Amino acid sequence: MAVRHALKAVLVDLSGTLHIEDAAVPGAQDALKRLRTAPVTIKFVTNTTKESKEDLLERLRRLNFDIYEHEIFTSLTAARNLVLEYEVRPMLLVDDRALAEFKGIAVNNPNAVVIGLAPHRFNYEVLNQAFRLLLNGALLIAIHKARYYKREDGLALGPGPFVSALEYATDTKAIVVGKPEGKFFLEALRGLDCTPEEAIMIGDDCRDDVGGAQSAGMLGILVKTGKYRKEDEGKINPPPYLICDNFPQAVDHILRLLL
Repeated sequence: MAVRHALKAVLVDLSGTLHIEDAAVPGAQDALKRLRTAPVTIKFVTNTTKESKEDLLERLRRLNFDIYEHEIFTSLTAARNLVLEYEVRPMLLVDDRALAEFKGIAVNNPNAVVIGLAPHRFNYEVLNQAFRLLLNGALLIAIHKARYYKREDGLALGPGPFVSALEYATDTKAIVVGKPEGKFFLEALRGLDCTPEEAIMIGDDCRDDVGGAQSAGMLGILVKTGKYRKEDEGKINPPPYLICDNFPQAVDHILRLLL
């Protein structure tokens, strides 16, 4: 696959691509500085539901990343927008640190279930409560359906298996708002004066980052950090535009494209 149009925007995943919890990918800060010298707009797109955008930004700044709030587009933001669009009252199965993203949203007498990554809430009683709401017609909104993610101690289950369990038990389908949904990527490009064909995505998740971006018309660079596992690149068709060892190597490629 070749670059078909002039490159105007670079979308960058965060967890697994720039950092893993409280540790930066080696060389990522300097690589981002180099990318900022290029004539492209940078946007950071993330499926994280463990923390609010404010907390995420604080974490990134502690790791010495030169990133600003307006540059970050999260699946939590997309989920809030959908809740407002549908005018529903959600049962929020999200981490306590992410609740700030839903400030002002009515949650009494819920008629929807919003599910993200909330390990301490994924127990029988809470999931059974969500199950009963869905049986009674509540809307199921998945912030994303990632199978797993990378922590400092290794791979861990994402929200996807729990969303799938609720879908199976209630014979319903969730509305998914985060990656790999095409709408998520298109919303991230909104206001950038850029078509999907003029954008490239860098991420560690072959399906959600690269496959999703390429389905939306972008090019995708898969990095072998974070959740990457050997032969992940064979899980999507078409395969990734490019496979790199890490984010700095991906930046090197982009800078060569722009020469």
